[in-house]
Amino acid sequence: MTLRVLGIDPGLTRCGVGVVEVDAQRRATLVDVQVIRTAPELALELRLLALGRGLEALIDEHRPDAMAIERVFAQQNVRSVMGVAQVSGLALRAAAEREIPVTLHTPSEVKAAVTGYGSADKKQVGTMVARLLGLAEAPRPADAADALALAICHAWRGAPVAARASSGSLTPAQRAWRDAEKSVRTPRLGA
Repeated sequence: MTLRVLGIDPGLTRCGVGVVEVDAQRRATLVDVQVIRTAPELALELRLLALGRGLEALIDEHRPDAMAIERVFAQQNVRSVMGVAQVSGLALRAAAEREIPVTLHTPSEVKAAVTGYGSADKKQVGTMVARLLGLAEAPRPADAADALALAICHAWRGAPVAARASSGSLTPAQRAWRDAEKSVRTPRLGA
């Protein structure tokens, strides 16, 4: 059985969309990766219209079992945060309309899942995404690699612990997630 996840790295100028399938042994396979682009000089409503239509077309084409979207976090640039939030809203609406479950993941959560280090830089994330998917090079631009990393993170985090522990070939990042989940589920003595 495989799980198909569509990851979205939301942005007004570049919105990364990555689709992966992950099997029971947690092997990820690339299905598709694209970046939906809009020109900054277009009116906001036209940019959102283009992005919404592009997201809906990719969701309908790939029919994912689940969607993962980067969680909006506070930055210095409020204008950038607003654009990311608006595109996230389009993705959430499209998923709800199609009854596709959605999970929001923080950037550090995604980085930790694919690299084992929550403060990894874009190059490290791209390199690990390429390695995990068996690609000759990291997807470009970084928005594409980030969308794939979101999808991989979601698929790995959604798998039962027993399935992960039985795979025998866990990466360091996967082992860290397994151990973290065990510590959360194991009650402390004397607590």
